[in-house]
Amino acid sequence: MLPKIRINLISDTVTRPTEGMLARMMSAETGDDVFREDPTVNELEERMAEMFNQEAGLFCPSGTMTNQIATKAHTQPLDEMLCDVSSHVYQYEVGGYAFHSGIAVTPIDSPGGKLTSALLADHIRPAQDWFPNTRLVVVENTGNRAGGIYYSLEELRELSVFCRSSNLQLHLDGARIFNAMLAGDYGGHDVGSLMDSISVCLSKGLGAPVGSVLLGNYEFIARARKLRKVMGGGMRQSGILAAAGLYALDHHIDRLRDDHHRAHKLRQTLLGCPFVRSVKDSPTNILIFELEESLGTASFLHQLRIHGIQASAFGRQSIRFVTHLDVSDEMIEEVCRVLEREISVP
Repeated sequence: MLPKIRINLISDTVTRPTEGMLARMMSAETGDDVFREDPTVNELEERMAEMFNQEAGLFCPSGTMTNQIATKAHTQPLDEMLCDVSSHVYQYEVGGYAFHSGIAVTPIDSPGGKLTSALLADHIRPAQDWFPNTRLVVVENTGNRAGGIYYSLEELRELSVFCRSSNLQLHLDGARIFNAMLAGDYGGHDVGSLMDSISVCLSKGLGAPVGSVLLGNYEFIARARKLRKVMGGGMRQSGILAAAGLYALDHHIDRLRDDHHRAHKLRQTLLGCPFVRSVKDSPTNILIFELEESLGTASFLHQLRIHGIQASAFGRQSIRFVTHLDVSDEMIEEVCRVLEREISVP
């Protein structure tokens, strides 16, 4: 029998609420949010909107829902969305852009996983009957499959200027936006002024158990609220969950730097391992590396599992490690020890 998992590097979604977060949740004042009468939800939406210089917010169960609502609200059937080929909206949302919105998507193979205005310009369709109407651009910050890369403020500003001059809507999938802001040294107001809508996830690096907030202007959020309802996302006494998000905003933003440092420590160790072919740059908390052909992913993960460490395959020879709230310095030292001394190559 394999030992109990002690160190879980699968994702930053595996975090458990801290004692302080649980206490905040249990003391939350609640109401019926479908009637807009949950004061804790209202507080979270208003605070997030102010933080990102947007007019209003909408609390939803997941980042997938906020992205899908935004896509639907920004487009109509026969429109087209542009995104990076590695982006979450293209890879991991079950083709929701087609299912919910009836639109086409053009995934762009961007160098380093980041879109540029030059790349977008090459993919805007001419106004012909046989083409969809290019309408929406989605950027992911930080980029998951791209190894935790982030857009600089200048890169986001360039995209914003281009989209506005090209009559394109710009949505930010801020799955790990706080990681990006800390690494890039910019704030929510800086980002918000550049976007037509933003999805901010609370259940990854910030450690809340559930939830994302969709941000935009009043008209957009009014449309989004109706779409949330038809998708089954109208929750009732959801202030219990919103309270976790408020606690995370108060206590878990600055500590994301610790996750970045721990990922860097793992990267330095992996660079010295003979069974590792390459390691992507890791500016934040996501680390993707390629194994040599002599060591398969199944064997590597099994050997980690023997030592109580869990990770995930991210391709035929690729592995992903993600640092987070429930991974300590001592755990990182243990993972490094196992990598350096315990992994055998057949």
